[in-house]
Amino acid sequence: MGADGHTGAGPFTGWVPAGRVGRAHGLEGGFYVTGARPRLLGVGAKLRIGERTLPIVRRAGVPERPIVHVEGVEDRSAAEALRGLDLWVSSAEVLALEEGEYWAHELEGCVLFDGARRLGRVVGLVELPSCEALEVLTEEGEELLVPMVRDAIRGIDTGGRRIEIDSGFLGDAWR
Repeated sequence: MGADGHTGAGPFTGWVPAGRVGRAHGLEGGFYVTGARPRLLGVGAKLRIGERTLPIVRRAGVPERPIVHVEGVEDRSAAEALRGLDLWVSSAEVLALEEGEYWAHELEGCVLFDGARRLGRVVGLVELPSCEALEVLTEEGEELLVPMVRDAIRGIDTGGRRIEIDSGFLGDAWR
């Protein structure tokens, strides 16, 4: 339904968050990506890092902990200098999602309702073995997971920042 999460829609119109530069890896300018969205980090993708836009020239690691090499970052100290910066991919380069799929940043901040009853706010998206789930901070300050399955989700309006759920499907957590 979505993509693994990085917070916020960000300061750049037309850009999608792809992760954050983590610690350097090796001596040749590679770095780990934290909060990675692996679908966005393919070789050739152009990343906005700070004020620069740099193409990915090599990718290694695993989807949960990708290691990326970008053009112009040739050594460990150059990679360390980028540490902590957000990574962005142009929305024009992003593969179109299928009907009913959403990026994590589109869902974060949406308010959950069951009819007129406000239940909480989405703070993240979590990949579980069987499905993805909304990470929700309830009105009472509790953290709950809402599975992104048809039985639980009635409707999603990203423009209106509203997600309609069937709280009865979720049992006693919402009573």
